[in-house]
Amino acid sequence: MTSTRWICCSTSAILSEAMTKDNIIALPNPHLREKSRRVGVITNEIKKIVEEMKLATIDWDQSRDHEVGVALAAVQIDHLYKIVVVRNDYNDKNNHDFTVFINPEVVKHEGDIAEDYEGCLSVPNIYGKVPRYHKVRIKALNLSGKPFRVTAEGFLARIFQHEIDHTNGLVFIDRIKDKPEAFFRLNDSGKLEPLDFKKDVEKDPILWQ
Repeated sequence: MTSTRWICCSTSAILSEAMTKDNIIALPNPHLREKSRRVGVITNEIKKIVEEMKLATIDWDQSRDHEVGVALAAVQIDHLYKIVVVRNDYNDKNNHDFTVFINPEVVKHEGDIAEDYEGCLSVPNIYGKVPRYHKVRIKALNLSGKPFRVTAEGFLARIFQHEIDHTNGLVFIDRIKDKPEAFFRLNDSGKLEPLDFKKDVEKDPILWQ
């Protein structure tokens, strides 16, 4: 996930070679609309994928002037596993620590539904005003296979809903496809400006397959 404020684990010994922002897939890649499979056993392959996710996010981060990568789902580097990494401190672009969520699920939605801006590393140059619950309760496994739970509110709750959507084959624009006024683009000065839905969005073959 991306944001104009913040864009959606310390490095272990298992490092990936040459994993960069270029490994992040984007629409119209059909894998982004496929459901990911649950992780049964946390193998060295799974740990390697986690490291690749972190490295790709950080590299993307360093290429952007007005955005910060706050989280990534495994499908975004073309691995269809239910894995999400979330930045520990998305106020600090230089903090490269992440928390890993294996098989994350929303077990409860709470509070009001509010709209706010979202971007995505896999949907370049588009932002949307997306409705999300204010509070969610999440269950997942950590990288050691131990179950844990998290309660998230506000922007963090939005991050989880965005990333867990990825594991279920949804991108954020699917949530607002019937809302022409909800689409925006980030200009060169870092300001969001509305898109012309009819011209720039509705029939764009990159966004809608």
